[in-house]
This record gives sequence, structure tokens and C-alpha cells, in this order.
Amino acid sequence: MSNTENFECGYVYHIYTHANAKDLIFREEENYKYFLEKLIKYIIPIAEIYAYCLLPNHFHLLLRFKNLDDVLSEDGHKYLMKQFSNLLNGYAKAYNKRYNRKGSLFLDYLKRKRVNDEKYLIKLLHYIHNNPVNHGFVEDIGEWKYSSYNSYINLTKESQIERTEMMQYFETVDNFIEYHKSNIEYDFLQIE
Repeated sequence: MSNTENFECGYVYHIYTHANAKDLIFREEENYKYFLEKLIKYIIPIAEIYAYCLLPNHFHLLLRFKNLDDVLSEDGHKYLMKQFSNLLNGYAKAYNKRYNRKGSLFLDYLKRKRVNDEKYLIKLLHYIHNNPVNHGFVEDIGEWKYSSYNSYINLTKESQIERTEMMQYFETVDNFIEYHKSNIEYDFLQIE
């Protein structure tokens, strides 16, 4: 996967990054909440977020960029990257100040892969939501508070997550839950 792949409006992407070296991105609950606030501020205006998962040293997003071509006077990729730069830099500055640390918090690039296949899309949803289980943070997927999984389980509760698009692949919420409990091989993801 190329990390230099340009973002394009209207397409779905799996976006992720890792803490620099052995650092943590999230140390306490307030960190997760603050990151989600920044995510809403900078990313919701440009994208529909289908799924997310925040873990202590990395995060995953599954989103579709809105069709902004008609309102963008500059290069679309540059504009979309600027929003992510604002998110990550704003978070890192606040984090560094809070913990009296210096230097880069995140790796120096945002990993990304465009999603062009429905089967791949659905498997990514499974992968992102099961990340806390796969990394041993929880035994049950619903126990992890910092992912979009529980937003899908309670569809009557208001959410910033765009759930309609992904729920079209599942007949019911129970079907969604069962799918997430199933075992799937992730070697297809090619995640570095």
C-alpha cells in the first residue's frame, strides 16, 4: 500500500496511524474524549465516518470523503490532508502540553488505503471494531468504549457515525453482532 496515495472526494478510505516509537497516543479517558471532539471538529465537515477505533498507541478510521469538488478552489487532496493535519497537530500540541513532553507524537505520515470493494469494506468494519479484542484490551467487543461498535448496537441513540451506509449490509442489529463475533482472517488487509 502506498502512503502517498492521494485522497479524493467521494471515495472510502481506511486511515490509520501509530504513535511515534513506543509512545502512547491515549493515556486516560480524557485523551480519548478530546481526540473525538477534534475528530468531530475537523473530519465530520469533510467526511462521513463509518467506523473508528482508538487504542492506546494507534487508531483506525473508516470513512467516505464528501463530494467537495464543487466547493474546493484548491487541490482536493491538499485540503483533505490539511484537515487531518489540523486534527493531529492540534491533538499532539494539547497532549504534549498536558504531559510536559516534546517532539512528534504520531508517525510522520498518515497511512491510508482506498477501499474499492464491498467485501473488503465489510471485512474492514469487522477488523476495526475487533481491534481491541485482537490486541487483548478486552475479551468482548462491546466492552471497549472507544470505538464505533456500540453506536451500531444502539441505533436509536443519536450518533456522529454514519451508520446507515454500513447497516445496509446487515438485515438486523443481531445480524451485525453475529458478524462481528465471527472469525475472519485479516491477511487480506495488507496493513503495515
